Amino acid sequence: MKVVISPDSFKGSMSTMSAAEQIEAGILAVFPTAQTVMIPMADGGEGTAETYRMIAGGEMIWHEVKDPGNRDILASYCWIEKERTAVIETAAASGLTLLKEAERKPDGLSTFGTGQLIRLALDRGAKRIIIGLGGSATIDAGLGCLQALGLQCFDRDGKGLNGGVIELGAIASMDASPLDPRLSQIELIIASDVKNPLLGSEGAVHIFGPQKGLKPDETDNFERQMSRIAELVVQESGQDMRTSPGAGAAGGLGFALQSFFPNLSLMSGFELIAQLSGLEQQIAAADLVITGEGKFDGQSMYGKAPIGISRLAKQHDVPVVVFTGRFEGTEQSIRQEGVHAVVPIVDKIMALDESMDQGEVLLKQAVIRFFETMRLAGHLTARGVKL
Repeated sequence: MKVVISPDSFKGSMSTMSAAEQIEAGILAVFPTAQTVMIPMADGGEGTAETYRMIAGGEMIWHEVKDPGNRDILASYCWIEKERTAVIETAAASGLTLLKEAERKPDGLSTFGTGQLIRLALDRGAKRIIIGLGGSATIDAGLGCLQALGLQCFDRDGKGLNGGVIELGAIASMDASPLDPRLSQIELIIASDVKNPLLGSEGAVHIFGPQKGLKPDETDNFERQMSRIAELVVQESGQDMRTSPGAGAAGGLGFALQSFFPNLSLMSGFELIAQLSGLEQQIAAADLVITGEGKFDGQSMYGKAPIGISRLAKQHDVPVVVFTGRFEGTEQSIRQEGVHAVVPIVDKIMALDESMDQGEVLLKQAVIRFFETMRLAGHLTARGVKL
């Protein structure tokens, strides 16, 4: 039996590699002779840079930058010297997991640190920069990132609003002329599996705001402010990217980058890693695919890693099992995408923090239980029992 193991990270609990290792250990505990192929996966969010490094080589470069709340932290990006390529994920400096639950209040949070990483990669001599959009804590329309790259914002009195803190309601005008010109001279790629536009019921505020701490009674006002800022960006850039696929990614960072750097390329974060790793070829030769992520829900259907994997596997008629910390969906919706089973890993009532701390143990145990069930099904089939 050949099993392809290709999970995403379980955010705040396990890296993609750690999850893959626990799945493999669980399989081999039941079927020691199984052939396992580990292909750690990412979709542009948390773990993308490290996954790219594991597959392509290179090193992780660490710098002190600002987190979403404007505090100093150490964050890293992947550097491939021979290609002069930097792989930067928004989650590294501007990620949701960098904040405590009580700190998840999008007004005032910024992607400034992500912009700092981009600038540092340019200083290192990058000829190509891949920016993974996913896992951000922010809904700042990407202005924090652009400020770190030179964008100037002003209030109604013409006072500069710069330094890592973004309050959309305070911004009355902007000047993009100081933006770092090097970004127009290199190959710039944004990698994201989020196709949402910037505004509207499917936009950055309404779809992703709640998970970032935006309360229901704050949503309409935040949407109005985002719409107003979008008008300013359109006026300054001369590009109207509000409805462009992926504009709503990373709280509007996709919109900002597309607006001011129209030469950039768009790529699915999942496809970026899948092509690099030869994922489809491995799936085509497999008997079973195991994937997973921390929360498997409606947002996963927008093309995150487990759904991207299941769609590939469906083309080759290979069954897919998803292990997850939490499942919110319907059997019908997941079966249409090629997922044959979803297995929650939590086996008893426990607090969220406890389950995340025990994620590795819970995942391995869940995998063992599932494959023990598979072995039982095999015994029954061998005895002529119709299942």
